[in-house]
Amino acid sequence: MLDKGKVPIDHSATGTADTAAVIVAAGSFTRMGGIPKQLTPIGGRPVIAHTLSAFQQADSIREIVLVLREEDRKAVESICREYYFTKVSAITVGGTTRQASVARGIARVSPKAAYCAIHDGARPLVTPDIIEGVIGAARQYGGAAAAVRVKDTVKIADAAGFIYSTPDRRFLWSVQTPQVFESGLYRRALQDASEKGEDFTDDCQLVERLGRRVYLYEADYANIKITTPEDLPVAERLLQERRTDR
Repeated sequence: MLDKGKVPIDHSATGTADTAAVIVAAGSFTRMGGIPKQLTPIGGRPVIAHTLSAFQQADSIREIVLVLREEDRKAVESICREYYFTKVSAITVGGTTRQASVARGIARVSPKAAYCAIHDGARPLVTPDIIEGVIGAARQYGGAAAAVRVKDTVKIADAAGFIYSTPDRRFLWSVQTPQVFESGLYRRALQDASEKGEDFTDDCQLVERLGRRVYLYEADYANIKITTPEDLPVAERLLQERRTDR
């Protein structure tokens, strides 16, 4: 049995293993019709197992903190044991907002972690290469986020629904996770937002508001977030294509 929601941590991580991952999976799943997407199987494994596997394999990750709903804790503890996710060091319950959930996860991160990688538990197609790429960029710039270039032309509309302007697509990106930051910087950003009563759904915004620039690391369009039931067959197909390409 796991003691107080913990699973064994891999203490052999050394060298470049300087980053703690905070994987947030505490949403209400309202757009999934109440289906707990983290536990839904794709490719024969639960969504959260695919996510954890990528971080388990990433050499730079020294520990993983999971932020969950209380009702999912036992199921996820079982998954951690079954797939031997030894880097999972703690499991904690989420807050009322995403920012509050991330803050609870950050509170469980070891002070030895130089960087924190925040990731959506519902992005199961992230790869170790993407994780390492974003961490490498964060080491250079202090903060970085996975992102992809916007393919479609984007319009800004006015309150009545008419086109107001058309931003230059060359400079538009769709931001994903992981988003990685120097640990002290991210903690300062969280503290400052909390003191001012501000709440954000994107981690980059926290750091941007301090006047710090965040680098966009070009990732992969396959790094999708499962938000609605329609996303599940898309994820299945992408997984199958990835296996076929190997």
